[in-house]
Amino acid sequence: MKIRLIVVGKLKEKYLVAGIKEYQKRISGYTNIEIIEVTDERIPDKASLAQEVMVKVKEGRKILDKIKQDDYVILLDVGGKELDSIAFSKHLEQCMINGKSTIDFVIGGSLGHGEEVLQRADFRLSFSPMTFPHQLMRLILIEQIYRAFKIMKNETYHK
Repeated sequence: MKIRLIVVGKLKEKYLVAGIKEYQKRISGYTNIEIIEVTDERIPDKASLAQEVMVKVKEGRKILDKIKQDDYVILLDVGGKELDSIAFSKHLEQCMINGKSTIDFVIGGSLGHGEEVLQRADFRLSFSPMTFPHQLMRLILIEQIYRAFKIMKNETYHK
């Protein structure tokens, strides 16, 4: 199985880059993991609704270009379903049992996801009704993926 994080924007903060690299290294003992960054679109100051929609469409096309037809897509979305860590682990395990060879986690840009990306999602996941910076969300997500594998393998990990 392969896990891919498809994310909008480039990560610049060194402390986040270091944390993500650490969890990538840890996860590599369980599965292949790859992070794919697509460029974010410039949002005009005082953007109109139409301009915001266009930004989401353009970013969405870049995301969809990276997703293969048979990939299982988990979209991070504030309106998605909230799972605890055990349920999240079981969800990933069920994907593997069902023969999903690639799971794509998608983190959108600052405006969220366009309609095409929402339609492509196989599962919409919310970590909280709160809004997090998408750069920080990468670290939170990758830690939870690592935690999920520890749970699947019945290995100890701090609570």
